[in-house]
Amino acid sequence: MFVDREKELRALRERWKRGKAELIIVYGRRRVGKTAILKEFLGEAEGVYLLGRQQSEMDHLRRFSQVLAEHFGDKFVEKSPFTNWDAFFEYIHQKAVKERVTVVFDEFPYVVAGSPHLPSVVQDYWDSKLHSTKVFMVLCGSSIGMMEELLGARSPLYGRRTGQIQVKPFPFSSARLFFPRYDFREQIVAYAILGGTPGYLVQFEDKLSVFDNIREKILRTDAFLYQDPVFVLREEVKEPRYYFSILRAIAHGRTKLGEIINATGLPRGLVAKYLSTLSDLQIVEREVPVTERRPEKSRRGIYKIRNNYFRFWFRYVHTHMDEIEMGETGYVMKAIRRDINTFVSQTFEDVCREALQKLNVSRKLPFTFTKIGRWWRGDQEIDVVAVNQETGEMLIAECKWREKPASPRDIADMMRKAENVEWTGGEGEKHFAYFSSGGFTEAALGLCKEEKMLAFDLAALEEVFSEGRTSAMKGKTPQQVQD
Repeated sequence: MFVDREKELRALRERWKRGKAELIIVYGRRRVGKTAILKEFLGEAEGVYLLGRQQSEMDHLRRFSQVLAEHFGDKFVEKSPFTNWDAFFEYIHQKAVKERVTVVFDEFPYVVAGSPHLPSVVQDYWDSKLHSTKVFMVLCGSSIGMMEELLGARSPLYGRRTGQIQVKPFPFSSARLFFPRYDFREQIVAYAILGGTPGYLVQFEDKLSVFDNIREKILRTDAFLYQDPVFVLREEVKEPRYYFSILRAIAHGRTKLGEIINATGLPRGLVAKYLSTLSDLQIVEREVPVTERRPEKSRRGIYKIRNNYFRFWFRYVHTHMDEIEMGETGYVMKAIRRDINTFVSQTFEDVCREALQKLNVSRKLPFTFTKIGRWWRGDQEIDVVAVNQETGEMLIAECKWREKPASPRDIADMMRKAENVEWTGGEGEKHFAYFSSGGFTEAALGLCKEEKMLAFDLAALEEVFSEGRTSAMKGKTPQQVQD
């Protein structure tokens, strides 16, 4: 199932059509769909796909020679494979002088592991010959750490790339397309569990319920999803047990630095070091209130796991591995069912923010915001604050994931908290929105109208994510559509 990725494909197509020499870097986390994009592109560009493996230099050269021989119909290369990288790239150079030659190295770090001098060879041929040909070369890798090392200031390849594409996990709007049989609520729950990684999304079957999928696709010891976070982390870090402790602490709500230190029992300096590494690897991110003018200096930062599945796995699977190994999945399922609404609530905030960003782009909000995030101070917290940094105009929103409908008291509580939110760059008008998965009482809707507050139940929220929003949405606010 090839979903979305039009932006990445368009970037590759546009550069390919220029006809000039290109050295493109494609990178992103494992399972995020890089190979699917490259193969889709190669179906149009008719290029050569070379997959790196954990094998020797000679094995790579022998296998890559056969791919080139088949692609160019070259019997000589088929019988006499290249024995060194100089011969390999000289062959590419001779072909690319006359015609557009597309060569994709997937899992390039694996090739380099067997041939540590390869980046120097690529640099030499790029500088002396390939840069003036019609070659279109792509270097792709899954290990964020290894790719950054290969392309960093100390690498021979530094400064040679002509472009780069970071393949990111899908947003909710794309991830939900993997589950057409699910209703909108189930799509949100599935996204909360799996996140936007295609390699994880394809594991669930929407002919099964979300909970049946958890039991069959995650909590079975032979399931792909059962151990995958372990494999991913072991590929990126040398001391996974310490990283596991930190990630488990964050998954269980210990989000401040001091709380993580207390939960893990690790020294402060070590925790700070590992958190920095996890941030570099795009597994963890530091979040500060959206109103902070200098986020990097803020002392109010907290840490969150960026990948939804990692958050789910460290909260439920890693915690209950003993029970799962003994076949006590029923016990684990009870814990998940008991806690699932609390778990999903964080992702529901992300979905609501994404909806507001869509409405912002299409100019369906009372103003245009330039920054969006969360806000907190002491025990006061607002789920979503969007602000125009020039005017100080704000949209303040609450996002409630629960069964019961929002009441007038809920609306009034949010309005009281909203009084404390300020933007130091200017005092603009405040606008309000309320997202409630359980809908609204009639009295609550009446209060929303009095306060000119946008009210989103799940039906109104789904409307925002519907492809090519219906004509009823055109020129109207979400509140008007609901009315």
